Amino acid sequence: MARIAVDMDEVMADTVAEHIRRYNADFRSELSKEDMDGKWLWQCVPDAHHEALVGYLNEPEFFRNLELMPDSQRVLERLNRDHEVFIASAAMEVPMSFAAKFAWMEEHFPFIRPSHMVFCGDKSILAADYLIDDNPRQLRAFRGKGLLFSAPHNKLAKEWTRVEDWNAVEKFFYPEG
Repeated sequence: MARIAVDMDEVMADTVAEHIRRYNADFRSELSKEDMDGKWLWQCVPDAHHEALVGYLNEPEFFRNLELMPDSQRVLERLNRDHEVFIASAAMEVPMSFAAKFAWMEEHFPFIRPSHMVFCGDKSILAADYLIDDNPRQLRAFRGKGLLFSAPHNKLAKEWTRVEDWNAVEKFFYPEG
């Protein structure tokens, strides 16, 4: 039985899609995930719009209504039966997000006990065998095996085992099917 830590944003929840949706509505833009290929969202918009991007994150409902990443519920439920799964969110980087993230988790992943939800900032504190995360910064600090969950901003990262989606995560942990 492995201990698996899993990030929320851009791994379980499609945060970038909501960020882009709000940005496009407010600035009458047509920004897409494809425009971000290898870049963070901040690098794809004018500097004058950065304050708006930060503002979205501080809106209490921003994290509450995010879309699920395809197959995340099914695969996490399976992993949770066979392994010790912890959700590890860097929620303290956006303190206003805590309540919304917790409510989102309870709604979409009721099989994950609250005692297995870790809201932190620096994931180097995690004592797990694996960390599934989209952020290379968090994987660099992690002491176990990092699995890089593909996202527009990390396309150029090569240091970790890459998992394209939740089906790839499932194949990593269950290679026999």
